[in-house]
Amino acid sequence: MTDLTRIFIPQETSACSVGADSIASVITTLATENNEIEIIRNGSWGAFWLEPFIEIESQNKRRGLSYADKDVSQFISIEEFLTDFRDNEPFDIQELDFIKNQNRLVFSRIGYCNPLNLDEYINFKGYKGLERAFEIGQADTINQIKLSGLTGRGGAAFPTSIKLQTVHDQESEVKYIVCNADEGDGGTFADRLIMESDPFSVIEGMTIAAYSTGATKGYIYLRSEYPLAKYFLSQGIKITRSRNLLGKNILGTSFDFDIELRIGAGSYVCGEETAMLESIEGKRGLVRSKPPLPAIEGLFKKPTLINNVITLSTMTTILSDGYEIFSEHGAGKSVGTMPFQLSGNIKQGGLIETPFGITLEELIYDFGNGTLNNKSIQAVQIGGPLGTYLPVNLFNTTLTFEALHELNGSLGHGGVIVFDEKTDMILQARFAMEFCQKESCGKCTPCRIGSEIGMSLIDKLNKSNAEISDRVLLEELCETMEKSSLCAMGSMTPNPVRSIIKHFLK
Repeated sequence: MTDLTRIFIPQETSACSVGADSIASVITTLATENNEIEIIRNGSWGAFWLEPFIEIESQNKRRGLSYADKDVSQFISIEEFLTDFRDNEPFDIQELDFIKNQNRLVFSRIGYCNPLNLDEYINFKGYKGLERAFEIGQADTINQIKLSGLTGRGGAAFPTSIKLQTVHDQESEVKYIVCNADEGDGGTFADRLIMESDPFSVIEGMTIAAYSTGATKGYIYLRSEYPLAKYFLSQGIKITRSRNLLGKNILGTSFDFDIELRIGAGSYVCGEETAMLESIEGKRGLVRSKPPLPAIEGLFKKPTLINNVITLSTMTTILSDGYEIFSEHGAGKSVGTMPFQLSGNIKQGGLIETPFGITLEELIYDFGNGTLNNKSIQAVQIGGPLGTYLPVNLFNTTLTFEALHELNGSLGHGGVIVFDEKTDMILQARFAMEFCQKESCGKCTPCRIGSEIGMSLIDKLNKSNAEISDRVLLEELCETMEKSSLCAMGSMTPNPVRSIIKHFLK
């Protein structure tokens, strides 16, 4: 029997944005008459500087090349393309230091295969986690998450098991699971990469969470700017329903659970959990006052578990492989692995899953390989647009929740953006206030009005006509926003401003 040649072309936003779809169209046309070639639209490995990264598997060997600077339209036959591919020294991406030096637990499946091939997902330990949850029961399922030490990966780092237990303990016939997929922070893409490269892990994680808490309905709240994620999640839900992995009597048990996909409308503040609940209910995305907590009175006033994509996918890994595989990693109270997302002026941007405790310097130079234009680095922002800016002399900082908290910052969703020596840091401070002004839901005065005043004060600093009293007023404004805002939108906006004043303004 002739060996089947499999050509892997990623179908993921970063890859498609640099031509993966066009390459797939050309190669598909060339291979139309060849029954010995199979074309697979796989996920991305997360090494985004290589995209579009094309792999060919033949005789059980899989090798790849970056087609970032290659034109496949020149080839007139599939044989010519394959010959050119072999002549350019393809390599095994898993032997690349960027991939090999990671510790991929949650992201162990991304890049391998068609994200919507449920059989391949199952072959990669898919649905072993849910099967184990059914075997050990609700209490032990929650206990496994507790023993793992998993905390929320959306920014607050709240213990996941406490949320699970709280929702479980509520006496209500109706409970909900909500997956917060409104990944709005600049420089973050871990949720998107999972949804587009391993969507079944999110669906399975939601099902595990639903079983452990007694919920029967789930919602995924997805940002509208992720059309490919919408496609993969919609198809994934449809496929799992057809295989009795969603719906009535899942896997022959008495457990019922289904998922509905809801699409946001471009509001950043709807990433805040209570504003998101308002939006799902069809209302304007305004932040709710707390208490009551969503775990007690959340969606439609019913007990609701809210977690982001990575947290739910991590639950899948913990239940399938055992809590020890997760809890043995990390540093101090920061347990497990974290998907850091490296972007900005960096040679090797992408997804790096590694245990907590890696330093900023190691992340930027060992994985990122320095700046793309070889200019010196001036600053790094960690945790999205409301995150702290750190100067080069703090690059020995370990990436843990505790270390960033000591620097009045937060790991947030794990986004790390690199800025070179030419960056105007005063404009970056102004951007923080401007971002808050544009994205505020407008419910509370410190956020709505404070950001406007903040912009005007920073403009004075930028024009070098600020009085000493203006700097004092800016600091007082930051303190007011931090202590009086209803949600993190307003209370965290001072973080980047203060860090820039402290580290970069003379």
